[in-house]
Amino acid sequence: MTLKESRIADPVTDKKFRGLQWRMLLATMFCYAFFYTGRQTFGFAIPGIEAELGLSKEVLGAISGLLLWTYAIGQIINGNIVDKIGGRRVMTAGTVLSTALNWVTSFAIGPLSLGAAWAANGYAQAMGWTAGGRVISNWWAPSERGRSFGFYTFAGGVASVVAYLTSTIVVDTLHLDWEWIFRVPVLLMLVGGIVFYLLSRESPDSAKIVPPKHFTKELTVEHEAITNTDTSDEDTTEEDARLGESSLSRYAHVLSNPRIWSTGFAIGFLNAARYGLLTWVPVYFLSTDSPHGDGGISPVWTSVALPIGMAVGALVNGEISDRLFGSRRDLPIILFTVIGAMASITMYAAPLGITTGMIVLFLTGFFVYGPQSSFWALTVDISGTKVAGTAIGVVNFFAYLFAGAASPITGYIMDVTGKTSYIFPIVAACCLVSALATLTIRHRPPSRELAA
Repeated sequence: MTLKESRIADPVTDKKFRGLQWRMLLATMFCYAFFYTGRQTFGFAIPGIEAELGLSKEVLGAISGLLLWTYAIGQIINGNIVDKIGGRRVMTAGTVLSTALNWVTSFAIGPLSLGAAWAANGYAQAMGWTAGGRVISNWWAPSERGRSFGFYTFAGGVASVVAYLTSTIVVDTLHLDWEWIFRVPVLLMLVGGIVFYLLSRESPDSAKIVPPKHFTKELTVEHEAITNTDTSDEDTTEEDARLGESSLSRYAHVLSNPRIWSTGFAIGFLNAARYGLLTWVPVYFLSTDSPHGDGGISPVWTSVALPIGMAVGALVNGEISDRLFGSRRDLPIILFTVIGAMASITMYAAPLGITTGMIVLFLTGFFVYGPQSSFWALTVDISGTKVAGTAIGVVNFFAYLFAGAASPITGYIMDVTGKTSYIFPIVAACCLVSALATLTIRHRPPSRELAA
């Protein structure tokens, strides 16, 4: 903060600052709670697209993967943009652009038009997560980062629930054609973006307030621990200036950290598992391969248990990473991924009825998606808040690069075997690889000792 800014900024009490923290977090959560209506509805449209456009599951899996790849590219680009111009503007712009591109997708007449529109939508969707993560990083201290990102990731889980519910209503209640899956749910995302822009502020500086001393002290301790090592105070000051001005220096700073690479590899396999479930579980419950169609409700409604479990799992994992594991993120990640693999195998191998199937599917979502909150807190723990946008973008690039690569492979396996149930052992394998990769990440924020 400059001297001029400090003269117009008002010191605030702990109580008022806490209220502002929750306002920014809840505004960001509200926006992101509708974001997946712009990209996680594709699985519900697959049967209709197959019938009308005559496309195979392999082709549709590849188109689904296109969005994930452009999303990955968008993450690594937009993270740096967010650090430059702020997350508030970028996230809002993403809601507007993605809404428009979903409508364009609904008018596709073949694989080329469908793939091009959906791929462009991937970049627009990449303007959301990193931008919101940067805003949250600006407002929440390291000792509460697991909690804040747990709530934020919980909003991502809620977004999956909203995407599933609205898509299910479109196809199962309103009996509309597949095009409307891309037209109706996304309107909620547009509303979320407008509300977010009106309620949020980028940082305490932009809100013209001076945070309590304990907040700034925690950030200072963390920053010194990250930039410390052998640099002098003068060198550190020069590095801070470079990180604030140069895109290249931000990328170099993030990519030179080996823990960032390990984190990207680990979350890459976990995200492949996550998107495998989100894309193919609706297809599984709509297919003759599913044994869950004998109950009194449509089997597609059973699949809603998956994103509900994901939402709750993210909230729980973030909380326990702070409260039970002392901000040690790797341990809750490993615990959840191993149990998630077991739950996924149970979905595949056990003779489950409609009720037990919903319970196990809930647990699968709970443990497979839950570690995401710790992964994002870990990313900022490793990088620091000054390059949080770039770091989150880089790690999310890996997450969606892996998920995009897995999507057409999964579709091919299902085309060849005719077994949509194979999604569950694929998910289990991805979870176990993620757990092994996470074993190489060991990091505990030094600011935790200060908070204690």
